[in-house]
Amino acid sequence: MAIQRNRCYVCDKGVTFGNNVSHANNKTRRTWKPNLQVVRVVADNGKIVKVKVCTRCLHAGKVKRAPRGRAA
Repeated sequence: MAIQRNRCYVCDKGVTFGNNVSHANNKTRRTWKPNLQVVRVVADNGKIVKVKVCTRCLHAGKVKRAPRGRAA
């Protein structure tokens, strides 16, 4: 799987939409983007792939990061 735009590789978390609401109750559209980091991950077939993973999945250890340096 290649790097996707604004979507977590593990949990599929993406952009959410809503409104900015001012004190005068004016509403304008806005977006919330997930905190994604590009990491090198060991995929299911043992290959090393660069993917976007949200920081919540990184902290929880839901991905196996690839070792640094050249692939063996």
